[in-house]
Amino acid sequence: MSTTFLTGSTGYIGSYVADLILRHHPDERLAVLVRAKTPDAARKRLWKSLQMHMNFDEFVSFLPRFDIYLGDLTSPDLGLDADAKKKLTSTASSVLHVAASLNRKSSKTCFNVNLRGTLSVIKLAQAMDETNGLRRFSDVSTAAAAGQRQNETVMEDDCIDWDRSDYDPYARTKKFCEHMVQELLPDVQRSIFRPSIVLGDSRFPETTQFDMVRAFAGLAYMRVLPFNPQWRADIVPADYVSKGIVKVHMDDNPKHEAFHMSSGEDSLTYAEIVQALRDAGHKPKMVFAPKLKGTFGGAVEALMSTPRKWGVAPSASLMKVFLPYLTYNTVFDNSHIVEALGGEKPRSFREYGYALLRFAVDGNFTYPFKDWPSDGDEKVSKVA
Repeated sequence: MSTTFLTGSTGYIGSYVADLILRHHPDERLAVLVRAKTPDAARKRLWKSLQMHMNFDEFVSFLPRFDIYLGDLTSPDLGLDADAKKKLTSTASSVLHVAASLNRKSSKTCFNVNLRGTLSVIKLAQAMDETNGLRRFSDVSTAAAAGQRQNETVMEDDCIDWDRSDYDPYARTKKFCEHMVQELLPDVQRSIFRPSIVLGDSRFPETTQFDMVRAFAGLAYMRVLPFNPQWRADIVPADYVSKGIVKVHMDDNPKHEAFHMSSGEDSLTYAEIVQALRDAGHKPKMVFAPKLKGTFGGAVEALMSTPRKWGVAPSASLMKVFLPYLTYNTVFDNSHIVEALGGEKPRSFREYGYALLRFAVDGNFTYPFKDWPSDGDEKVSKVA
């Protein structure tokens, strides 16, 4: 039985990845880094992240395949003591680095979590490689690493352009994380995954990640959209992203190193998205006014400075962050991952976008998490 060291298991994409490995790779163990003070607290964090994918009894049945390490990306040596580090480096055969800060406004947070954290993970991977050899290092990056673009189709092998400016600290740090992986692990097989705009799950309406969903919902209820109706939005569901990540990571010899987890040339235009919402029953009617893009941006700036008691500044700040990604009319070629998945493409956002919108709005942008069951400790002790 081999072991994958997985970071970000308590995050959104990381929970999908963990679920797929547990279900479809029964001979694989998961060594997970969890920010918690005790093993009990770590298990409860894992349960919270995985409950969208499984019930509690299933979770308990999978617990014996977890090696839980208490730590933090921003701590020296990930917060691992000497014994934990020795155990991890001697047992893990691959690394799947999913954890990251998605904070697109704070340079400090992105540099601490993304740059310092990734460097610590790479150093640990170097120790693993020196100890027993490392089968693969997979890094979940972002399509935003392509930098500022306009009216383009970005190819997977031509994504990184150091002469381009970056949209925000998140994109900047993730681009450099890719660089560190390539420079510091030259002799290790590497996989780089670059998701585009990840929105929801194509199989069910529930989600636990609401930042981009809030922006989508805000636009869905605007009467005038400051977009060209023929601009395309490269939206991809989380289930496709995670399926591709796990497929490539578990493959002994992938054909490519870089993969855009995206809809690529099949991305919908804004006109198609609006029509799909109308066809599904969305009542507000929207008209497109691309000439108002500048005016809209100015209004967003002004709303960001309104008094907190008005309650609009947070939404305006969120729109300010995502606006460049909504107006650059750029898609990311996904030929590599479609090939790796045997020709399978992601389901179109038109098929599940309205269900996601209704779940988010009707549930006030919250997921109905379940508490740790009253008999949970007893069930866990039986499999310990």
